[in-house]
Amino acid sequence: MEYVTLNNGVKMPLLGYGVYQVTKEECEACVLDAIKVGYRLIDTAQSYFNEEAVGNAIEKCGVPREELFITTKVWISNYGYDKTRESVLNSMKKLKVDYLDLVLLHQPFGDYYGAYHALEDLYKEGKLRAIGVSNFYPDRLSDICAFNEITPQINQVETNPFNQQIEAQENMIKNNVQIEAWAPFGEGRNDMFNNPVLKKIADKYQKSVAQVILRWLTQRGVVALAKSVNINRMQENFTIFDFKLSDDDMNTIKELDTKNSLFFNHQDPNTVDMFVQFVNQRAMLD
Repeated sequence: MEYVTLNNGVKMPLLGYGVYQVTKEECEACVLDAIKVGYRLIDTAQSYFNEEAVGNAIEKCGVPREELFITTKVWISNYGYDKTRESVLNSMKKLKVDYLDLVLLHQPFGDYYGAYHALEDLYKEGKLRAIGVSNFYPDRLSDICAFNEITPQINQVETNPFNQQIEAQENMIKNNVQIEAWAPFGEGRNDMFNNPVLKKIADKYQKSVAQVILRWLTQRGVVALAKSVNINRMQENFTIFDFKLSDDDMNTIKELDTKNSLFFNHQDPNTVDMFVQFVNQRAMLD
């Protein structure tokens, strides 16, 4: 495994296992499989409704806690200082840990300033080893970096061959914030796994398209989260550090960039409306 060093000196695995859309029923077994394969970075969120299952796997896996890197994210409905603090402490109980390696603010809406101040205080108290944000566009990231005491360690954003976040990553580097990728495969949109450019490169290295995408990200210094419920795919996605893409191949992939999200634009008012609906829907499930 390769690692990145965050702006506070904490080391973070460059490749992790994400549990978005992994059901409560299968999540514990999947995380145990992922840890067995070798993953040590496990990424969940309050809005995934599977923190308890992740916690069960952490408790049963047999790997020392200090070898694991556990991330969760605060959902919008828990923003504001008091609610964020309470929700993070509750997440720790569900995850069966006495500290978290990383906590992110999941979306750039609502009282994210009050929420971030709560993360800062939990960080100072030693309950969080690192804090950060998710889905913050360059303007919002620069804002939260400029007007808070602690610079975020991470900004987790959609990053894949069709939405490469080149300029956003440059802004993160300028602000000393580590980029982390969600949806590195774009959930297969735009027929990504059958893209002829990616398939040709994969054939050249005798690797899968998924492995090429993950290696392309990690060679860019992007922390990548891969998700699968199949242990064989988990193993395949994990086996990416035994080859290196050439500069020519890295540049070829760079040409696939459309600079547009495969999902939604957080700066579109319609997206804000959509997340208001998400908040209401999740409140009914909680």
